[in-house]
Amino acid sequence: MFRNLIFAASCMAFCAVAIADGVRAPVLVELFTSEGCSSCPPADRHLEHLDADVVVLSEHVDYWDHQGWKDKFSSPIFTQRQEAYAKEFGLDGPYTPQMVVDGVAQFTGGDVRRAFAEIGKAVNFPKADIYVERVGTGARVDVEHAPREADIWMALADDDVSSNVTAGENKGHILRHVAVVRSLSKIGWIKRGGTFSRHVALPDGSTGQRIVVFLQEAGQARVVGAALLLPNTH
Repeated sequence: MFRNLIFAASCMAFCAVAIADGVRAPVLVELFTSEGCSSCPPADRHLEHLDADVVVLSEHVDYWDHQGWKDKFSSPIFTQRQEAYAKEFGLDGPYTPQMVVDGVAQFTGGDVRRAFAEIGKAVNFPKADIYVERVGTGARVDVEHAPREADIWMALADDDVSSNVTAGENKGHILRHVAVVRSLSKIGWIKRGGTFSRHVALPDGSTGQRIVVFLQEAGQARVVGAALLLPNTH
């Protein structure tokens, strides 16, 4: 009981830092998941709880799709990204559910304590200032004070979706997801201490999606900035 109270207090302390001024902390938390994986739903719920405090992305891999249920959100792009992380972290290969914090820490997606510990570390690392706004049918992205040289990425993600799973390991369950990535592209590069400004064209239907912009060192290394723009419906 006492240990649980200590943990709850530490979570509250983190949240107080993360949502200062009502803005999510510029920490990127990626969850590699699949609707075909029976151990993934608890991690999906964990990501949903973190969503109020940090910038989250749910990336559905496709290597579970042959197990009886094809995840409609899955893509080989996310499998490739996870495989690159596996190489970066020296792992034997990708697995689900896997959570990655700021590109430098990885662990099982349902490990709540580890998530708060790694996010707490990431909050204290210097981050770039990123500004994102919708302009017409596109988005304007401005970046300042980059602490390191980095690639600039943009993700478009479905805000809040669910699936009625009728086959596979999660048969009979309704699964809910937040920030489900539907596209991920590199939109530029920035040098240390530099600035960046660009208008990015967005596809039709993107007004209902989140826009996440993040800076990541080459080789899929440390994330040095992250920002979120919620859909126009919010």
